[in-house]
Amino acid sequence: MGIATMRPHLSEGDIERLMRGETSEERAGIAHRLCRRIAADPLTDAERLHAEEIIKILAEDAADLVRRTLSVTLKNSPRLPRDVALRLAQDIEAVALPVLEFSPAFTDDDLIELVLAVTPPKQAAIAGRETVNPELTSLIAEHGAAEAVSVLSRNRGASWTNAAYEHSLRRFADNEDIKEGLISREQIPVHIAEKLVSLVSGQTFDLLVNKHELPAQVAIDLAAGARERATIDLVEQADRTHDMEQFVHQLDLNGRLTYSLIMRALCVGHMKFVEHALAVLSGVPHNRVWMMVHDAGPRGLAAVFDRAGLPRKLLPAFKAAVTVFHETELDGGANDKARFRSRMIERVLTQFQAIPKDDLDYLLEKLDIYSEQADAQEEAAEEPGRYISNG
Repeated sequence: MGIATMRPHLSEGDIERLMRGETSEERAGIAHRLCRRIAADPLTDAERLHAEEIIKILAEDAADLVRRTLSVTLKNSPRLPRDVALRLAQDIEAVALPVLEFSPAFTDDDLIELVLAVTPPKQAAIAGRETVNPELTSLIAEHGAAEAVSVLSRNRGASWTNAAYEHSLRRFADNEDIKEGLISREQIPVHIAEKLVSLVSGQTFDLLVNKHELPAQVAIDLAAGARERATIDLVEQADRTHDMEQFVHQLDLNGRLTYSLIMRALCVGHMKFVEHALAVLSGVPHNRVWMMVHDAGPRGLAAVFDRAGLPRKLLPAFKAAVTVFHETELDGGANDKARFRSRMIERVLTQFQAIPKDDLDYLLEKLDIYSEQADAQEEAAEEPGRYISNG
């Protein structure tokens, strides 16, 4: 029975039952049925007005159970009037939280005013909405309780601003949950990643350096051993940077762009880094270096190698590694980068024996890491078949 057919049967007695029924459970049952119809049935203008009358009656019910039934049933409905949504938002948390998190009835200004006036759990409900605009995100970060900022940090629909990040780190520098939430975001500004370096440790630190690009100087300091807990090196950081040219220039300015670093990067297949390194050291534009390395044959490679000032004794290994790079391809499977790098290292080690001990140790260590990654992925891929065969 829809609203249209229900209207004649909604007598004063029915309204009286809604307002003063013998039990809250009875009124809640009536409320649930009515709200489901209001949310789902097509309504004329007259029926919509009558539905709003019913909603307001339910919102004023003395029983928490009835008001919560209204809130839960109409939390996603555009038919919940704004004034009723605002009334429910000021109710007890059991009633308010569903509409605060889901209701489309609120305006942006409503949500801003509510954040400044409600309890931490209510702030957290607002922070968990499907979308949170930049202004509201900044407001919660600046004025919200830790509970709300934590929810906001993990909300993929929240639009974070630089100000929001700054407020969060200023207010909650000691809150591990919030810091982990920020680090778990898909992207964070580089300067925020830099600040987080000094605020986190252990697995959270590992997640930061493995998930996000760090400023070149920070990466250099970490790789140089300025912090014992560092778990990255410059070769791995080079693979993550979005501005390779700037990263390489920073390395050069700090005296860290060594032939050993370039060889290590080449041997694990970080060719883009090698090209930019040769360009910086030789003074030759990157596009010309690319041609000399890949298209100009052995003489072109030797020419840019010499111009970059790299030791002649390493040229045979350099040539061998470039050749291996050209002959080795990504296989397109899961974790193919790890397998590619393993094959690169294996072939370089096979073709060139006179590798300095430190570089040899480094490559052997990387070989173990990449091999383990590739093996673990292959075992995971085989597991479903193995399970079936055992069944």
